[in-house]
Amino acid sequence: MTKKTMLVTRPLPPSVLDACAQQFDVTFRDADRGLTEAEAAEALGAYDAILCTLGDRFTAEAFAQAGEIRCGVLANFGVGYNHIDATAARAAGVAVSNTPDTVTDATADIGMTLLLAAARRAGEGERLVRRGEWSGWAPTQMLGRHVTGKTVGIVGMGRIGQAVARRCALGFEMQVLYHNRSPKAVPLPVMQVGDLEELMSSADFIVVTVPATPETRHLISREMIAAMKPEAILINIARGDVVDETALIEALEAGRIGGAGLDVYENEPQVPERLRQLDNAVLLPHLGTAALEVREAMGRMALDNACAWAKGETPPNLVN
Repeated sequence: MTKKTMLVTRPLPPSVLDACAQQFDVTFRDADRGLTEAEAAEALGAYDAILCTLGDRFTAEAFAQAGEIRCGVLANFGVGYNHIDATAARAAGVAVSNTPDTVTDATADIGMTLLLAAARRAGEGERLVRRGEWSGWAPTQMLGRHVTGKTVGIVGMGRIGQAVARRCALGFEMQVLYHNRSPKAVPLPVMQVGDLEELMSSADFIVVTVPATPETRHLISREMIAAMKPEAILINIARGDVVDETALIEALEAGRIGGAGLDVYENEPQVPERLRQLDNAVLLPHLGTAALEVREAMGRMALDNACAWAKGETPPNLVN
């Protein structure tokens, strides 16, 4: 039987590429940038399946430009798929899948990395040492924020939110509050807060874990940032556009909040110069799932979704 064709849009771990080649007639794109809108449109007309990821611009316009669409499945490598217009894909008869379970713990770990680093001024301290400016231990040097026993507010109590809550409650004896769009029972010592502004004003640390959708764009708005405690720290491990980045920068510059820890940005990979200049912001280059075994698991799950589609089955992690 002739294999269906597949485009893999970015370099992936070798074991994933080998597995793809066993199942499909694969074209491997060797580029460290996502597909442009025009390239995405061309790919939709040229391949049966596309294993895509963050940065590939499968917008409504890309679907409109594609003409006759050959592609039957966009097997997304990652849990977030806001780079794909799922409505346009559905209208075109293109299935969209993602890789939800593989990323949970790795992303939660990065959330805790950012929380601890921002609280204890770790990035600032490391830069001090690297510059050769550390003069030795002193009782009042670089005093940060204690984490154990403090209150954390989690925005979004999905898989990743619950993993963060577990680490905070059981590992650091933190009081955990959370805001979710609907009532949700969680098997942890946590308390749901119905009003987002109340959550923002009550917590010492805010961790954002909601998916990126049109409804969550700038969910953490200028008003929500203004509601935070003066010493509170905002952590974003969701998607960059969930937070009003300009409003956050202004709050950090003015010292109206205690700090921020960011793994994602509103216009990746561009990070505003004003943000990069701030010592009260810890900035990571979207490392949420950047562990080899995690990326391999993501690749296998994305491939499993594509293989299910190729067999005429429903992809296990269908999102549209």
